[in-house]
Amino acid sequence: MKSTKIIYWVTTFILFITQGLLTAFMFNNPESADGLKKLGYPEYFRVMLSIFKIVGALVLIVPYFKGRYKEWAYAGFGIDFIAAAVSIWVTTGFGPNVLFAVAFMGILVASYISYNKLQSKL
Repeated sequence: MKSTKIIYWVTTFILFITQGLLTAFMFNNPESADGLKKLGYPEYFRVMLSIFKIVGALVLIVPYFKGRYKEWAYAGFGIDFIAAAVSIWVTTGFGPNVLFAVAFMGILVASYISYNKLQSKL
């Protein structure tokens, strides 16, 4: 039980930092806008994606949110990471950035599994 809690909080904190805080801080950064533009996405998608990522990261880290809220946040991040891997692979080819998205999918899966283990013990 203790190791499950540690895995949950470490993986969830990594997701919160990278998908929530960094997204909030990089929201108006021209380099991040150019990155999405190179992948072929319009400007409004960057704004929408940033808002969803920040809200999803908050839902994952705040213990008040349970059940379906967390399930939807996990699903949203899963779709985001899969779409990121595919978009990068299609536009630039297979490389480190694709593996980066896949690695974050692994962190997300570890967080999700540990969350469900903790919920089943309640």
